[in-house]
Amino acid sequence: MITVILVVHLLIAAAMVGVVLLQRSEGGALGMGGGGGGGGGFLTGRGTANLLTRTTAILAACFFATSIALSLMSGRGAAPTSIFGADKPAESTSGVLDSLKQGDNQRLPSVPQTK
Repeated sequence: MITVILVVHLLIAAAMVGVVLLQRSEGGALGMGGGGGGGGGFLTGRGTANLLTRTTAILAACFFATSIALSLMSGRGAAPTSIFGADKPAESTSGVLDSLKQGDNQRLPSVPQTK
């Protein structure tokens, strides 16, 4: 299930990048019209801007929803653990110092010295 949502999330992200790149900048959209005729056609400058703005908003909402879904689903399978080891008895925990003390009993091989 996570894989499906992740693939949908990536497709939404790619579509959102494409839609944002199709939009015109603020300065370019003011002076350039879609040609003469009536105002408010489907693919005129204003109609395209409204369509792309709505599409961007819808894709952003879907991206937000899939992000929340993925974050909630990723934490479900893990059991809560303590980084301090409070769930283990004190005598069974072995720290770094204990492992170093055990290493003192073993003789390390000598390193050849160059003259």
